[in-house]
Amino acid sequence: MISLSIADGVAEIVLDAPHKLNSLDEQALRDLSRAYDDAAAAASRGEVRALLLRGEGRAFCAGRDIAGVTPETDDVQRYLGGLLQPLLKKMSAFPAPTFAAAQGACLGVGLGLLLATDVVYVAENAKFGSPFANLGATLDSGGHWYFTERLGMHRTLDLIYTAELMSGADAVAQGMFSRAMPAADLLENTRAIVARAAAGATSAFTASKELVAHIRDQRLGLWESMEEENAEQARLCKTEDYSEGFRAFQEKRKPVFKG
Repeated sequence: MISLSIADGVAEIVLDAPHKLNSLDEQALRDLSRAYDDAAAAASRGEVRALLLRGEGRAFCAGRDIAGVTPETDDVQRYLGGLLQPLLKKMSAFPAPTFAAAQGACLGVGLGLLLATDVVYVAENAKFGSPFANLGATLDSGGHWYFTERLGMHRTLDLIYTAELMSGADAVAQGMFSRAMPAADLLENTRAIVARAAAGATSAFTASKELVAHIRDQRLGLWESMEEENAEQARLCKTEDYSEGFRAFQEKRKPVFKG
């Protein structure tokens, strides 16, 4: 089950099937995609300025739900290429800052959802990695690219060959995700940060999100990146939030951004 709620400028999408560790079958992927569509539509109306993705129960998402799947007739291309990949692209391009709070098992498709999110906070005892060696399969959801980018080739292949899992604390220490914190504090702390982001200069945040993605994907050098920054700053200086930020600083008060 996938749920979407919107309040105070924050969309919260919840993977809510704790009895199966929030594993995702084809219908769940469709429902999740629809939730992102609905949240994006609300963002276009100014109703959503930040998004939080989380999972109920003791796991964020244990991966694909393979209960009842027959290996000999499994259409994995339909699941991965037809459903999952379009969803991950949609998540990456969401028109507002996105955050995730991840606890417990975060594997396979679940890991892919996190990798497609802007900022990920994890429980110190969460579990990440590539357990596919035990299934005769390989890491999916863009995992090879993200692991190689963030961990390097040798660590990536080590995790794939051994199927050993990293804790949330180790994943953060090795550069996979942003912050690790005690599981008991994870959701409260993440919600507070998301609320603060939603009240911030979200147009500028979105500009930075696009810049970072372009620098990464196009492998831009320093001076090319700086030229793009200059162009974005020139565009932002014509916005209400830019004027508000400057005036608030000059008047020594807290800015009120409209996004």
